[in-house]
Amino acid sequence: MAYEACELANLARAAVPVGEHELDPDGTTRAPGTVLADAARVLAAAQRFFEAAAVFERVAGADWLLIGKILNVAPHTARVHFAMAEAAFQQELSSLEGTSSREAARVTSLRAYMTREPLETALDLDDWVLRHQDGDDDLGTAPVSGGLVRRKHP
Repeated sequence: MAYEACELANLARAAVPVGEHELDPDGTTRAPGTVLADAARVLAAAQRFFEAAAVFERVAGADWLLIGKILNVAPHTARVHFAMAEAAFQQELSSLEGTSSREAARVTSLRAYMTREPLETALDLDDWVLRHQDGDDDLGTAPVSGGLVRRKHP
């Protein structure tokens, strides 16, 4: 989910500046449709973030009743909306069963790899957050990885 948030933030941040080369002297765009295309990419990234948040909550134990309540929809509606994203995530995880960390690094599904290697991914996201902080409160040196709790495997 943190990766999806990072991707969304990068796309939204890229839409903020307006370069001189983008506008005609009268203030109209030189490339009609580019702003709408950029907005469509931001919207798609927001949808991926929204779905990842729902899957995260489900994996953490939330039931459809809770998810529906948070979204102000019926539990069945929430289930229908997010069931495919949850199933795809579970399939990605099951495809990684029995693979080594080295093999997992070659997996094309980044989200499944991030689940398999959360600390490595969190360290990369730490770097991203620290590069992009804009006067935020002191986030410390590990704003993402610091929140992870490592489980001991028997």
